[in-house]
Amino acid sequence: MSYVNGKDVLPPGLLEELQGYIQGELLYIPKKTEQRVKWGENSGSWQEIASRNEEIFCSHSSGCSVNELQEKYHLSEESIRKIISKMRLALNR
Repeated sequence: MSYVNGKDVLPPGLLEELQGYIQGELLYIPKKTEQRVKWGENSGSWQEIASRNEEIFCSHSSGCSVNELQEKYHLSEESIRKIISKMRLALNR
């Protein structure tokens, strides 16, 4: 997120109105709801994690133990078990 000076982007009347509420501080203005994207969609992280989770589930279904998966993916036992549980649930829907 980059810093933008209000003087450079806001009409003078709006800037003056905002200065009645806040002056000299940073103000975050969120995107409109319809313009928001889910976490990891822009960077591709979401797809990478989804793919990794599918690998974990398939490996476990093929006989890999939770301990082996922990070592291979550097995740906690709890994380591995959650992934397996969520994937199993999604499959049964």
